Amino acid sequence: MKLHDHGVYLVNGVPQTTAPAGVTEAEAKKGTIAYGILKAHNTSDSMQDLRMKFDSMTSHDITYVGIIQTARASGMEQFPLPYVLTNCHNSLCAVGGTINEDDHVFGLSAAKKYGGIFVPPHIAVIHSFMRENFAGCGKMILGSDSHTRYGALGTMAVGEGGGELAKQLLRDTYDVAYPGVVAIYLTGAPRPGVGPHDVALAIIRAVFAKGYVKNKVMEFVGPGIASMTTDYRNGVDVMTTETTCLSSIWATDEDTHAFLTMHGRGDDYRELKPADVAYYDGCVEVDLSSIKPMIALPFHPSNGFEIDELNENLEDILHEVELEAAKIGEGKTHFSLLDKIVDGKLHVQQGVIAGCSGGNYDSVVQAARVLKGANTGCGEFSLSVYPTSQPVALELTRRGYIYDLMEAGAIVRTAFCGPCFGAGDTPANNGLSIRHTTRNFPNREGSKPGNGQLSAVALMDARSIAATAANGGVLTPATDLPEETWDEACEYTFDDAPYKKRVYWGFGKAEPADELVEGPNIKPWPAMEPLSDDILLKVCSKIMDPVTTTDELIPSGETSSFRSNPLGLAEFTLSRRDPAYVGRSKEVDAVEKRRVAGEAAGDLAALDTELAGVFEALAGAGVAADAKATEYGSMLYAKKPGDGSAREQAASCQRVIGGLANIVHEYATKRYRSNVMNWGMVPFQMEAEPNFEVGDYVFVPGIRAALDGDLKNIAAYVVRADGAVEQIELYIADMTAEERAIVKAGCLINYNKFKAAAE
Repeated sequence: MKLHDHGVYLVNGVPQTTAPAGVTEAEAKKGTIAYGILKAHNTSDSMQDLRMKFDSMTSHDITYVGIIQTARASGMEQFPLPYVLTNCHNSLCAVGGTINEDDHVFGLSAAKKYGGIFVPPHIAVIHSFMRENFAGCGKMILGSDSHTRYGALGTMAVGEGGGELAKQLLRDTYDVAYPGVVAIYLTGAPRPGVGPHDVALAIIRAVFAKGYVKNKVMEFVGPGIASMTTDYRNGVDVMTTETTCLSSIWATDEDTHAFLTMHGRGDDYRELKPADVAYYDGCVEVDLSSIKPMIALPFHPSNGFEIDELNENLEDILHEVELEAAKIGEGKTHFSLLDKIVDGKLHVQQGVIAGCSGGNYDSVVQAARVLKGANTGCGEFSLSVYPTSQPVALELTRRGYIYDLMEAGAIVRTAFCGPCFGAGDTPANNGLSIRHTTRNFPNREGSKPGNGQLSAVALMDARSIAATAANGGVLTPATDLPEETWDEACEYTFDDAPYKKRVYWGFGKAEPADELVEGPNIKPWPAMEPLSDDILLKVCSKIMDPVTTTDELIPSGETSSFRSNPLGLAEFTLSRRDPAYVGRSKEVDAVEKRRVAGEAAGDLAALDTELAGVFEALAGAGVAADAKATEYGSMLYAKKPGDGSAREQAASCQRVIGGLANIVHEYATKRYRSNVMNWGMVPFQMEAEPNFEVGDYVFVPGIRAALDGDLKNIAAYVVRADGAVEQIELYIADMTAEERAIVKAGCLINYNKFKAAAE
């Protein structure tokens, strides 16, 4: 695999480093597939500052309640575009009594009231439903799940936080600078036994650490595309999220056309390909024939190795993972991998094939072919398979593949995303699970180090998981099986009867008089105040890890059941990374609420003796600070937060318990930074190493004026426990005019209320 260290021209389908005579880089940039789609959806006069409107949107049951509550509080009366509400995330979370189903009933009532599309639990996972029903060539789809990726069907899809979906519901736009576009140039063909997860993990390993495609569009081109079925391409494409790219798009062909036609949407096909000359900001050359079965070891999809490479160096490689596990366990628990080596071979305890990546028809078929007549054994190893939708399950049943899986000892379950985020099939303590799912972050599988539990997940393709299952749990690459095992032809007939009979298709049929059905756990967003001119931040957490995931900011799994209750969910903020954070932040918030209520004439110094000392220290250092005109909030420092999920709760949970700002070295993803701003927190950055600790204070005067300026060289003052004061320099990366206004308003809800009042 080759990563070019400069831009590349694709000339008649062939990469080269120089432009043909008479062709400028600026003109050639217009030759990408991405450019054409972005231009068609841009409502601004500038292609540098995009203001996008999408063709459709989708959310699942741990995000749609908050989105609808936000849009409703902002004045929404009906859904202005097709909005699909799926129920594939909390449908099996046995936590909190009725609250999961209460969310589903709310979703159905919202679909009826506002004119939406409602997919009941167990019918389909979010991205399969969108592939089967909405993705099409040249379209754009916005989803409140980070794995909103339909590039292999010619659709540029973006996963974002709920605030961005609420904007679309309010007929606003998705604002982003024109992204870089990187060519993923495919040649050759995957060898027998190599599946889409293998291809994806190989690409992720090559690009992630370098940030090669961060916030860019990955555009898949080249002759190698033709070697893969569209379902295979879907399996590769969904994993592009793990590179931290903004979106993805693929050149389309007759196989794409056949896929869309099979799903009753042949008219949604058109050929997409680069112009004769197209310029890309980078290029990754991938020889598909060189890729071998892969495994991404805990605790990140980029921690990839060829399975053969791992088996040849078991002890050395696994020892490195154990060292990382020790950091995660923080002395509260122990996780070992070396104890899983028996007679020189790695034994795993669990296999799972599930979700929008592993549950696809082709992947399950290949697993069933491996397991036909096999025996997964009666030992510790277990295998679960979750077909990605009811139509897929119907076809697998009709053709006998479900029988083959079950007869071999596999457990076949309904369409559910839980194994991907810790709400299903959590392994035993110290267990290693191999999964064809999208992520393997720490504790994402559901273990709780704070309770003395730690298990882990390694990512693999369904083919190699099945080979391992057939071998009783001994790690086995699929290429060890005879080549005659493999037949990539997977005949498929799409039967949408479950969708016709169970899905509520309500777009364009809003019933405004209908009432929303709100169970006792469904709570509105608490009131938030506009940003003051001066702010005082208390450092409530300081995380110096190279990257902080959204799973660490707000854990997945059992918390899913509380995501319709902003204050209830906020109790879990940083619970697996910094359990004391919530208490610290709530103490700050309690004082701020007293200030807002007018207690002690709103004088922070009079409300708290420690704060009185802070203002005395500032005055002693010659810093003008008015304790009666300063907003008080908590602050989180992290080096690089926001890798992973699009969940807006990673930001909103900070905000509702007093969060007022993040200070970071850089943001891992655009979507997390967008969430921070949409929830009214200031997205500070800092080049220098942080010279403050938990419990210190950071005073930022004139922040509203700074937000009106160039966002550079923002003076702030650290106040330490001993009264010492030190000036530091902060900055904010570029913000749109609307983003600045949202932060000054205190959150997106306030911004829309103020805008409506002004009109």
